[in-house]
Amino acid sequence: MQLIAYILVYPILWLISILPFRLLYGLSDIVCFFIFRVFGYRKSVVKENLRLVFPDKPEHEIATITKQFYHHFCDMMVEAIKSLTISEAQIKKRFKFTNVELLNDLEAKNRSIILMSGHYGSWEWIFILQTYLKHKGFAVYKRLNNKYFDKLVKRLRAKYNSHLITTKETFNVLLKSKRKGELTINGFVSDQTPKAHKAFHWNEFMGIKVPMYTGAEILAKKLDMAVVFFSVKRLKRGYYETSFKTISEHPKEFEDYEITDIFFKLLEEQIIEAPQYYLWTHRRWKHRDKVPPEFL
Repeated sequence: MQLIAYILVYPILWLISILPFRLLYGLSDIVCFFIFRVFGYRKSVVKENLRLVFPDKPEHEIATITKQFYHHFCDMMVEAIKSLTISEAQIKKRFKFTNVELLNDLEAKNRSIILMSGHYGSWEWIFILQTYLKHKGFAVYKRLNNKYFDKLVKRLRAKYNSHLITTKETFNVLLKSKRKGELTINGFVSDQTPKAHKAFHWNEFMGIKVPMYTGAEILAKKLDMAVVFFSVKRLKRGYYETSFKTISEHPKEFEDYEITDIFFKLLEEQIIEAPQYYLWTHRRWKHRDKVPPEFL
């Protein structure tokens, strides 16, 4: 069944991917109408999250942010499909880096990098970064249920010397690279929601205490990698600008979970500036009522 699904769906995705951007975003508008207006996909979750973290915003502003979010959400979906056939030149035109020299400097210092980001802006075309670096790229991801689509996604990333690895594979893969003397840059979407009973660290995110994923920080300390935050700013439809900020070149010098807390503060600043570009369909604050006594 997985192969049949792949055979049926892939040609449709490919045909969509070759559309010019003008038509592609027209399709995005149509999809948005159905997802937002007709089916209301997770609309209650989006509004609940927005009301929770922005209690002082009036309802009409919550409604505006919600509508803007769904338009951006659908744009990201069609941009992901466009990745099937988009050229390197097109990506570089639409996904620019303001200070890639920060990473080049770490490269000159023979430092591997943990690259931390949140579900903000657009991360679909970040893999073009590899064309500016000598680092070998890894990104932690959740394996797709359909093995054929999973192989497709891995193949697309490998075009730019980026390799997808699962959470369970991460430490062994990166340790092996370190022992081989390879410089690596390793992407982590670090605002994931860990299981409440397994969380090592709780702190406030957007004013609400939640469990925090600490895997990126732990790996950075174990493998002695510099930690860099990357933020993505939407300039206009289909155009993005990415900036890098060093959190720490030497993570072992930081107290436990200090790096994680810095990351979340930087992510908060992005969200407050332009909240419509955060992934509000994610139930990020679902464990807020389960805070262990020692973290209160």
